[in-house]
Amino acid sequence: SLLNTEFSFDTVLGILKPMLEDAACPKLLHDAKQTSAMLYEHGIKLKGVLFDTALAEYVINPSEAETSLQKLAENYGLAGSAAAIAGLYKMQEEKLKEDGLWYVYNNIEMPLTRVLLDMERTGFRIDLDELKSYDDKLSAQISSLTEEIYELCGCGEFNINSTKQLGLVLFEKLGLPSGRKSKTGYSTDIAVLEGLIDKHPVIEKLIEYRRLTKLKSTYLDGLRKIADENGFVHTTFVQISTVTGRISSKEPNLQNIPVRTQEGREIRRLFLPSAPGRKLVSADYSQIELRILAAISGDEVMKDAFLSGVDIHTRTASEVFGVPLEEVTPEMRRSAKAVNFGIVYGISDFGLARNLGIPVKMAANYIKRYFARFPGVRRYMDEIIEQAKTQGYVTTMLGRRRYLPELRSSNYNIRSFGERAALNTPIQGTAADIIKLAMIDVWEKLRDGGYKSRLILQVHDELVIDAAEDEVTAVSALLKECIENAYVDVPFEAQVAVGDNWLDAK
Repeated sequence: SLLNTEFSFDTVLGILKPMLEDAACPKLLHDAKQTSAMLYEHGIKLKGVLFDTALAEYVINPSEAETSLQKLAENYGLAGSAAAIAGLYKMQEEKLKEDGLWYVYNNIEMPLTRVLLDMERTGFRIDLDELKSYDDKLSAQISSLTEEIYELCGCGEFNINSTKQLGLVLFEKLGLPSGRKSKTGYSTDIAVLEGLIDKHPVIEKLIEYRRLTKLKSTYLDGLRKIADENGFVHTTFVQISTVTGRISSKEPNLQNIPVRTQEGREIRRLFLPSAPGRKLVSADYSQIELRILAAISGDEVMKDAFLSGVDIHTRTASEVFGVPLEEVTPEMRRSAKAVNFGIVYGISDFGLARNLGIPVKMAANYIKRYFARFPGVRRYMDEIIEQAKTQGYVTTMLGRRRYLPELRSSNYNIRSFGERAALNTPIQGTAADIIKLAMIDVWEKLRDGGYKSRLILQVHDELVIDAAEDEVTAVSALLKECIENAYVDVPFEAQVAVGDNWLDAK
């Protein structure tokens, strides 16, 4: 009789609930994180996930990971959803082990899923009253900028947000030099505006206008819309997205708040502990990618700089400019910092010149001196590109792979992108792996230690804990220990801060 009975979705879930919440009953799923989130909304805490075929495919080939189950089944020569998952399980498990990816899947990605789910459910509280106040302030600034733009253009009101109208004003009314005009009109993107910065005083105002309106629409308006009745925002951490292994977030994207601007810092100030009597404890890795570069390249000079505790940018400036450490000027250090981070991303002499505002010949000389003083880095860069061309992929220090078909392209620009990806992925991907290990360790120690404090956020190299006030000292020490010892082959340092809001805990 059950076969002839129509059940509602909730009724079916009610019947399945004991099985779904039974950790002893193993489940094979495609995208367990999304399934867990859906079931949680229906009052079910999913337990006993044995294997996740979506997560496994992400580890096997991150460039092709966002594939539907149906497409994945076709790729593996399977049919039927349930049968496909069962078939994928065995085939993917074998592939993961064969390619040396089992550790990344089993020890990083699988345990991370429950950490991310808990962070999403906990959420991050914002001050709705202060949000409204800051929104009003930003709106007044935007309104004032709008009037200034109209006055500088001298043509009355127009829609500043309209590419077509703005293009006509800039390139026909004001007669500014433009790029090629397409069928849809003139381009007014940020690159075009920055190229006109010295051509007319309105350009600087337009760039500022764009920056403020984007902040307002993306964060102030966006946060207000998605905050719950208690002021909590629950970002979604996307585990299956980036080719390097980095976690991203959406609705809202908390990883793109521009912390170097005053407005961005003011947005961070809006984020608070979950209740009175609690604090935010934040920690981030100090120069994680450069430390990984030192380890992965084996460059003795760079390794010595970190082991001796000397500021790496000061040490680089000393090496590149040939002066003693104590004679390094702030300008020398700034240039060395740009070189250090540029090298990680395969920067060209032209790119470095643009970043520093110096002649290309001078930038090329900086890079030449850098490689002369850090020969291990030069050797690593040459070898990793050749290795990537030979085997078709690169790996992180923990074994995560990224395939690089771009290296076989006949197009120079695409091939150059592949070479930059070959340089950077082992470094950025290793950083992503290590941060994930630290997150798992922090979360498990807070849980197993019976703490009232909760891990609530990860932004690039930073972790944030919502801490009970009487646990702040212990939690700070725990966070620092977990971050610095997440991967013993690289000597890390963590900076811990405590505050009443996210800005102060930085």
